[in-house]
Amino acid sequence: MRRRSALLAVPALMLTAAGCGKDTKKSDSAASNSPTASGSPSTSASATPSATPSATPSTKIVSGPVPAVTKGTAFNAKPTVAKGTGTPSTDLAVKSLIPGKGAPVASGDIVQVNYLGQVWSTAKVFDTNFGKAPYAFQTGTQAVIPGFEQGVIGAKPHSRVIMTIPPALGYGSSGNSQAGIKGTDTLVFVIDVLNVYTGKDSAKGTVVPQTDTKLPKVGTNTDGKAPSLTVPKTKAPTKLVSNYVLEGDGKKVKASDTLVVQYKGVLWDTGKEFDSSYSRNQVTQFPLASVIPGWTQGLTGKKVGSRVMLVTPPALAYKDQANGPVPANATLVFSVDIIAVL
Repeated sequence: MRRRSALLAVPALMLTAAGCGKDTKKSDSAASNSPTASGSPSTSASATPSATPSATPSTKIVSGPVPAVTKGTAFNAKPTVAKGTGTPSTDLAVKSLIPGKGAPVASGDIVQVNYLGQVWSTAKVFDTNFGKAPYAFQTGTQAVIPGFEQGVIGAKPHSRVIMTIPPALGYGSSGNSQAGIKGTDTLVFVIDVLNVYTGKDSAKGTVVPQTDTKLPKVGTNTDGKAPSLTVPKTKAPTKLVSNYVLEGDGKKVKASDTLVVQYKGVLWDTGKEFDSSYSRNQVTQFPLASVIPGWTQGLTGKKVGSRVMLVTPPALAYKDQANGPVPANATLVFSVDIIAVL
């Protein structure tokens, strides 16, 4: 099973070559206006929690009943979960097993988890990513089934929760035949919250002097607010510029990585902002291979934890195509905070 294509309804908050503009709505609809190369969300579902039901019922959360975890009770250990006994709740039931520390997950945050899912009545495991790569999704974007998302809201980093999800908050009355889930099945998930990335995150690197008066200047604040970005009244460079503003100490980014970033983009000619994750109060995740060439080339090799100033000439951005507030043949300037590699 291909975990990523099954579990994830691909976030549209990538930087598309099909569109790059400003949208202040806090939802996945913002994606069409950011710097990616494709943006159609996948709603495919197999054994994982990413099939999006047609409607999300209002949710009452109760504390049980939930089955017992009989083995693998430590954080980040693959759990073994008992079969459910009796009648499961018709409400979403969530119980904290390991409390964790830090700010709780809120809508719009990117959450990185390990999970195991099974059917209440049979204890049949239909999906898990324990022992595989962690899975990341953005809350508030309908990337996963409603019960999975709503059960994670409020959890803290390094916490473990167990939840039971009624059909109405899972795959609905149609179930998921590919995963062996009937429309009447209550689902059980154990979820370990590994990391949480929020709209308050910022690069934290060492300040690098910006001495070239012919290049834009980017602010060095690290409070999670948008940095200033001032474009000089000079002719735009014809080649890609990729300079550290804050140099982090994390690993170097590879072209194949999926990144969590904060970013802001302005037009060289006018200095006008056309897109910003800060305006949505959310970080953004995207595969670096899916963005405009100026981003792929300019961020590859840069360190996690850094703030990078990019000047992307038209040939490495949208060329002779206008995209919303971005005119044809525009040189673009970006400030990009590399928060994490997923």
